[in-house]
Amino acid sequence: MDTKKLRQKILDLAIRGKLVPQDPNDEPASVLLERIKAEKGRLIKERKIKKSKKSVKTSDTPHYPYLLPNRWCLSTLGEVFALQAGKNITAKDIKDTTTELHPYKCYGGNGVRGFVASYNREGDFSIIGRQGALCGNINIAKGKFYATEHAVVVERYCDVDLMWAYYTLTALNLNQYATATAQPGLSVAVINDVCIPIPPQKEQERISKEIEHWFALIDQIEQGKADLQTIIKQAKAKILDLAIHGKLVPQDPNDEPAIELLKRINPDFIPCDNGHYTQLPEGWTVVPMQMLCSLIDGDKQNGIERINLDVKYLRGKRNAKTLTSGKYIAANSLLILVDGENSGEVFRTPIDGYQGSTFKLLSINENMNTEYVLQIINLHREILRENKVGSAIPHLNKKLFKAIDVPIPPYKEQQRIVEAINKFFISLCMIMKSL
Repeated sequence: MDTKKLRQKILDLAIRGKLVPQDPNDEPASVLLERIKAEKGRLIKERKIKKSKKSVKTSDTPHYPYLLPNRWCLSTLGEVFALQAGKNITAKDIKDTTTELHPYKCYGGNGVRGFVASYNREGDFSIIGRQGALCGNINIAKGKFYATEHAVVVERYCDVDLMWAYYTLTALNLNQYATATAQPGLSVAVINDVCIPIPPQKEQERISKEIEHWFALIDQIEQGKADLQTIIKQAKAKILDLAIHGKLVPQDPNDEPAIELLKRINPDFIPCDNGHYTQLPEGWTVVPMQMLCSLIDGDKQNGIERINLDVKYLRGKRNAKTLTSGKYIAANSLLILVDGENSGEVFRTPIDGYQGSTFKLLSINENMNTEYVLQIINLHREILRENKVGSAIPHLNKKLFKAIDVPIPPYKEQQRIVEAINKFFISLCMIMKSL
């Protein structure tokens, strides 16, 4: 379920008059609008507010693409509200956390910027962010707060419902009116001219309550999704844990013991007891990761144009870039990330190319089931991430990686384990996709 689209649909129904039924006893919105105009006119004469500025492209007849219900009317943001940007404040006067000396929230173009010592507005308002990539975002400010020049305070009149105003402003997607520049921004004059459908004041209250009801249910769904995602992650970890302790698939006494497999890897191998794995099934043994795989570089080549197998390309976030020299890596090879925050992540190369600078070639002994070893590495990803070395650029702790204890079952059991893991993971992934 796409809960974001569901929220958008609910807001869309609300501003088209299709979320709650109309009441013929409600005072028409046109009467409310006349009262608002009268109230604003009085405040303008008293010089308490300024007359709304209109853009040069404004029209006296606002256009709206939908047929509105009876008793609704169409107006503009500048006619219904008073929109006023706040005042500039220097960054040094804004603190990251609230203190006794800085108790007031400071609203900027993207919501709360921090906390300040003084306030310039008091009351309950919607706030429109008008500068930055997220301009057009809507927030609610209550009590005493400071609005910067990048925050537009939305003043209401004649008991216009606060939450109806907030939800309607959100539904209008004001970001679409931003200037297309390196630093997007919203002109107050432009958003003053944006059309807004006005329901009767009583219906505004019913709409906001209905939206809050539906959004509360969606919040529960999203929390349930988050909880389920956590459970699925834990289930995958538990499956891997059962697998490496010989409890995921049954043993077959006819399987060749793992000791024979390891003798082919290293004829001098001598098994030793491991206190962490005293309950392993018969025929299993434990060895360090360095006995099963190695981290190496590809062969240096020149004069041949190949794809640069860097991390962004392998993640599908960058188009292919070609090099004429580098460390050659064949298609279907394994590269392990050794630099960066996600050190320990393994990729399989889709094509021939040159090894990215943040990778090492992961070479797994041919006597081992490759997918089984990869699952062991995956099980230790969190430990590898938490124990990176280096300061400016964190690196894979190769010493820790090589020392990872790997429980080794017979080869045929490795195959059965991998098949069982894949079966369980496919089912869990299907659940994840359906959320």
